[in-house]
Amino acid sequence: MTRQNKENSSNLSQHAAPKSDIEISQSAALKPVIGIAQERLGIPADQLEPYGRLKAKLSLDYIKSLKNKPDAKLILVTAITPTPAGEGKTTTSVGLHDALNFIGKKSLLCLREPSLGPCFGQKGGATGGGYAQVAPMEDINLHFTGDFHAVGTANNLLAAMIDNHIYWGNQLGIDVRRISWHRSVDMNDRALRQVVQSLGGPGNGYPREDGFDITVASEIMAIFCLATDLDDLQRRLGQIIVAQTKDKKYVTAKDLCAVGAMTALLKDAVQPNLVQTLENNPAFVHGGPFANIAHGCNTVIATKAALKMADYVVTEAGFGADLGAEKFFDIKCRKAGLKPDCTVIVATIRALKMHGGVAKEDLKSENLEALEKGFANLDRHISNVMKFGVPVVVCINRFSTDSQAEMDLLNKLVSKRGVSCILSDHWARGAEGAADLAKEVVKTIETKPSQFKPLYPDDMPLAEKIATVTREIYGAAGISIDANAEKKLAELEKNGFGKLPVCIAKTQFSFTTDPSVKGAPTGHIIPVRNVRLSAGAEFVVVLCGDIMTMPGLPKIPAANSIGVTTDGKITGLF
Repeated sequence: MTRQNKENSSNLSQHAAPKSDIEISQSAALKPVIGIAQERLGIPADQLEPYGRLKAKLSLDYIKSLKNKPDAKLILVTAITPTPAGEGKTTTSVGLHDALNFIGKKSLLCLREPSLGPCFGQKGGATGGGYAQVAPMEDINLHFTGDFHAVGTANNLLAAMIDNHIYWGNQLGIDVRRISWHRSVDMNDRALRQVVQSLGGPGNGYPREDGFDITVASEIMAIFCLATDLDDLQRRLGQIIVAQTKDKKYVTAKDLCAVGAMTALLKDAVQPNLVQTLENNPAFVHGGPFANIAHGCNTVIATKAALKMADYVVTEAGFGADLGAEKFFDIKCRKAGLKPDCTVIVATIRALKMHGGVAKEDLKSENLEALEKGFANLDRHISNVMKFGVPVVVCINRFSTDSQAEMDLLNKLVSKRGVSCILSDHWARGAEGAADLAKEVVKTIETKPSQFKPLYPDDMPLAEKIATVTREIYGAAGISIDANAEKKLAELEKNGFGKLPVCIAKTQFSFTTDPSVKGAPTGHIIPVRNVRLSAGAEFVVVLCGDIMTMPGLPKIPAANSIGVTTDGKITGLF
């Protein structure tokens, strides 16, 4: 153990036993992030733009200066199909990153920024948990450095310019019935899903139906996260299709002369955000597209920068491996030229028992039969990741209620697949609790070279790409395409978009489109009800089942428990 890690371990062990993630985070001995950047990454202070003491943005010029450096090993952290029992994917990402540094490796972490809507709703934050967190937890989970505000403002500027263009004569001939661009807001608000705008007379424009998406579902967020630099960002913004004319010709953001102003709003936001873990290890937290309607990964800019600044880079993808990992491989890696070296699939015994039919209130009791039945879900995810040619390590995120018999059974089941199964206790013990996981990941990378390849080729027709993902990843017998969606697919092929990857939007809670179906079902049919072109993000969104781009708040939202003390300390935030 290095002297630095001894100090970190000591700092953590001196903490009292706080009750919540936010109390653990607030009790951590955080250091100025500029100092961490200089000492750990060699970044000059003048290449960082501080946002207070604990946050800073890294300049794009400095990132460009790293282009000739060799790439680090890229580790993806994904998970089994989510359940209310919890899996802990972000917590594991942080714990693994800390543990790699703990065992003497130079690691960097790349995570997504959380959306405000789910933070005040029911999902919770996106900074990890226990003693495996990135910090400052409150800032990251709330306004952070304003990136989401910039994305939302750029989105709404484009929306305003569409209506303004129509108001002043509509020279482009936009058909007001065929405007596809929505406004956005970074909050769950079901009342905004469908609205009628421009009421109040001629001075307010032309009344029409419209709607809001949550900011993370905006195509600009997907573009923000897939752009490789500022020039690529502008190119992609210009390709956004906002409407059609009466003869169905596409109208783009470039046609509306909106690209320059949108880029001006985003130019600072595209610089990666540098923060730290509770153990003072550097981490990038940047970008946050939905893992349903988009690809659910942090920015390409942050990931590529990290690969030039460390020996190992840990990143994650949204939801389970059927959505997050598949899109990471087939969209992000394909578009950015990334080659992942190892995938860590996170599972909990509790969640696997739920997949095996156990009710949430009964998960504390030992149940080997349900565990073995629920293992089918983890087994499917292992098989799926292997189809991409990437080596797998299974991480069991430990809970205090897990019995030794359950742990032994799960290790036996995973071992039969020729995959390592590591029990990790990073939530309670930080880096030390994930040291075995870090060692196994390093060993896997060194002994099992990645043979990464996307699931399907670019030149496969769109309908076949959809069928391939549903068959190979979801275990489906086939797809059922609505007539309107089939017509749109044919139109996209005709207009030259057939070589784009597909981004399938469906429930994250099942391999089917029914969230109540657990385990690893086979033989089901995936209904394709609609198709949307994200021309700027350069993928085709395939809507399967009931998917909303504007969530609502639950009956008792997390906002009910959040408050601020008289001395300005935030409470109740997880």
